[in-house]
Amino acid sequence: MKTMKICMVGAFSVGKTSLVNRFVSSIFDEKYQTTIGVKISKKIVDLEQEFIQLMIWDIEGVDAFTEIKQSYLRGASGIIIVIDGTREATLKEAIKLKALLGEKHSPNMPIVTLINKADLKSSWQVDKKVIEQHIGDTFETSAKTGDNVEWAFKLLAKQILCLTGN
Repeated sequence: MKTMKICMVGAFSVGKTSLVNRFVSSIFDEKYQTTIGVKISKKIVDLEQEFIQLMIWDIEGVDAFTEIKQSYLRGASGIIIVIDGTREATLKEAIKLKALLGEKHSPNMPIVTLINKADLKSSWQVDKKVIEQHIGDTFETSAKTGDNVEWAFKLLAKQILCLTGN
């Protein structure tokens, strides 16, 4: 069975841990718990008759005072960048991460960008034009309802398989 390391990155409190919990355990907890360092979870997924083990690295949030630790990214097969649709500042952090990861760190690595908290879409503060200009394709998810969560992880896994020729 193939194993893929997936790194979840984004600003603090965008819902990275909630997305992982929804995907791995099908649960959602309203209680916010800050990730310190990294938390690793795993799940086996069926991708068109092929089973893949995803090792998901839920990496602590970044902001103006903290940077992503490059050692956490070592050996990654793909990256998920998460934006909180209700907080514009998280889009700015995602733009920085996309530039750092996509251009400097791993130019060929598949990256999927998610706008989380689709269940609160009426409260979104992110600008679609800015997203299109600086991020490109994004997908709307909700860790609370589960909308598009499993699909997003499987999409990234399929992109990795296509890139590696398997």
